[in-house]
Amino acid sequence: MSSRINDLMTSCQRDLGALVDRHSSGDGMHRTPIEGLHCIRLSSVQMQLPTVYQPSICVIVQGAKQVLLEDEIYRYAPPQFLAVSVDLPLVGQVIEASPEAPYLCLAIDLDARILADLIAQSDDAGWTRADTTRGLFVGDIDAGMLESALRLARLLDAPRDIPVLAPLMLREFHYRVLHGPCGRAIAQMAMTGSKTYKIGQIIRRIKAKIAEPVRVEELAEMANMSPSSFHQHFKAVTAMSPVQYQKRLRLTEARHLLLAERMDAQSAAYRVGYQSVSQFSREYARMFGAPPIRDIERLRASDVFIA
Repeated sequence: MSSRINDLMTSCQRDLGALVDRHSSGDGMHRTPIEGLHCIRLSSVQMQLPTVYQPSICVIVQGAKQVLLEDEIYRYAPPQFLAVSVDLPLVGQVIEASPEAPYLCLAIDLDARILADLIAQSDDAGWTRADTTRGLFVGDIDAGMLESALRLARLLDAPRDIPVLAPLMLREFHYRVLHGPCGRAIAQMAMTGSKTYKIGQIIRRIKAKIAEPVRVEELAEMANMSPSSFHQHFKAVTAMSPVQYQKRLRLTEARHLLLAERMDAQSAAYRVGYQSVSQFSREYARMFGAPPIRDIERLRASDVFIA
């Protein structure tokens, strides 16, 4: 990287960090007037927290974080970004943050419709050649992506311009992502013929019908794959089987219901599809390290941020 580009990247990162900090009212994940754009600020290291990540790009501008996907660990710090192409139950942890230098991140939702439209306008046949890849990866941000993210964030200081300019700048950001270091992998989530797209559709169905049992043969038929091929591609994208995926999804959603909606354990268990409360409590403790009530009491006492 040339000295001039390096100086430009440093300046952009500094300006973006100031914007994220200014538009974060304290620690947490903050919605903005721009749909699909969130500012995240945390002033201390966190415990490991399971969360379902939606398709998005997380541009980190200060601090460091790691996410766990089954046994895989993904660490990222400036000038890197985290990309998620399908809904994934992950375990996230901010590992570098302080009141003087808080963790700062700009999260931008990925819109498959914008990506599909941009791909349709491209004459690059290479989009179709990508193999099925993980739905999660870390990349080094390039100048085009970083400048595009900064222009988008600057609209937060000009709310009058948001209705007209935000759609244009979101489109530009998606364009930069497609032509960036992970563009081929991101493109797969929007291409109807790709295996990643098909797995993403099945994942959305599992989420929408979270309380229903997973029937692999039925899901494979919906994806127009054989059961063995479906299982192979599902695991390639998510690092887990469909049954494992649903279990993690159910337990993560149940934890949200217990904490945010103050449900009791029995109601949360039934809501996400468990028929046995004792089985729910055992699997919950195995995943979160404590039974439901004790885990929620611990979370409330620590006042942690949960995305």
